[in-house]
Amino acid sequence: MVELRRDVKFEGPVVTGFTPGGFKIGEQRFDNGLLISPQQALDWTASKPDSLDLSAIIAALNLSPGPEFLLFGSGAKMEQPPAAFRRAADALQLGIEVMDSRAAARAWGVLRAEERWIIGAFLPLR
Repeated sequence: MVELRRDVKFEGPVVTGFTPGGFKIGEQRFDNGLLISPQQALDWTASKPDSLDLSAIIAALNLSPGPEFLLFGSGAKMEQPPAAFRRAADALQLGIEVMDSRAAARAWGVLRAEERWIIGAFLPLR
């Protein structure tokens, strides 16, 4: 069982809760989806896995050095991203971990507590 501890000090944004369709970081709401890095959190309007654009995600987060991997939250249920998205990640030597968006948001906090240098793309929960 994974237990999130409140006494862990995080650097950068961490998901602190959920809205009916999205996520909260502190008091800020992200109802359309969320792009997140150790340095920033951005509203993301991608609505389903078949509309994904990895180059746009990488450009929006602009993380240096590059991330270890992408934590992909596929929405209300786990759904693999399209083959083209995976091929683009392979070309960049970027691993992808896929889970539903709630699980991805919880995993983000655990991985950041371990100081992993990752990025996340979480589709809305609706």
